[in-house]
Amino acid sequence: MTVKSEYTYPEKVVIGTRGSPLALVQANMVKDEIVKIGQNIDVKLVIITTSGDWRPEDGEVRLQALEGGKAQFAKEIEEALLCKEIDIAVHSMKDMETILPEGLIIPFMLPREDSRDVLLSVNSQNILDLPVGCTVGTVSARRQAFLLNMRPDLNVVPLRGNVQTRIDKLKAGQVDATFLACAGLNRLGLSHEITSIIECDDMLPSVGQGAIGIEMRDVDMERLSFIGQFSCENTFICVECERSVLRALGGSCHTPIGVSATYDGGEIHLRVKIISVDGKDVWVEDVRTEIGSYADAVQFGSNVGERLKDVVPKEVLG
Repeated sequence: MTVKSEYTYPEKVVIGTRGSPLALVQANMVKDEIVKIGQNIDVKLVIITTSGDWRPEDGEVRLQALEGGKAQFAKEIEEALLCKEIDIAVHSMKDMETILPEGLIIPFMLPREDSRDVLLSVNSQNILDLPVGCTVGTVSARRQAFLLNMRPDLNVVPLRGNVQTRIDKLKAGQVDATFLACAGLNRLGLSHEITSIIECDDMLPSVGQGAIGIEMRDVDMERLSFIGQFSCENTFICVECERSVLRALGGSCHTPIGVSATYDGGEIHLRVKIISVDGKDVWVEDVRTEIGSYADAVQFGSNVGERLKDVVPKEVLG
């Protein structure tokens, strides 16, 4: 890594993170990158319990039933940022709302991992191989919608918990199959648990899936700009394009939408699919355009989102 002389480096950086194994792996990825810069920066992790963290007494409540939905995974961490208890926060971008609290920004992202979903099953090899009427566990409206579009005969039930908890519930027979993000399993060293990878043609990923974002106070952008040395511009452009689609739709974690943007340095390819939660109705956009800047990508995504908003019923968008 090349250290640029125009950067200034703080003596200490405090990183806020959830306490799940995956969140800690991701926070440590950012910590390691800061350490690699070689400026003797003291990096400290602070674990923050959030409203979205699953507890056994919660049972299998769906995320839609939680006040605030996925925003609950970031609420207390963002409060700590605003109160200056931490300097930066590390998030899975798929868990982030498209509109951030005033005074906070996500200017940097690590290179994106595999954004696809994967199937985990003890007795079946893929979605089409699942027995008629079997039980599949997920709290994701998107995964439910895409699954029922392919296999309307299956029974979908909520299944919550961190990655290992859901794997344990599957192996205990609570469900016949479940879905997880490929990126999380790879980062945890659990790729051997994957039964099959689901291609984007069958199940488009969640907005931002596979990407790690670094959130900070907007007034600290100059002070912490050195973090940009290990940020991935391609990931940032693609994820922000995806987020602009959802923002234009007025959508949230309740919205059964899959989005995937890819960028080759000139042309951006955006695929969007919205499916009603019962799997019966489908709306699709698959478009490409040349872009010259990050702003072009955001505007492109917004335009696609606005087109879909005109044709997709409000009750589907959640």
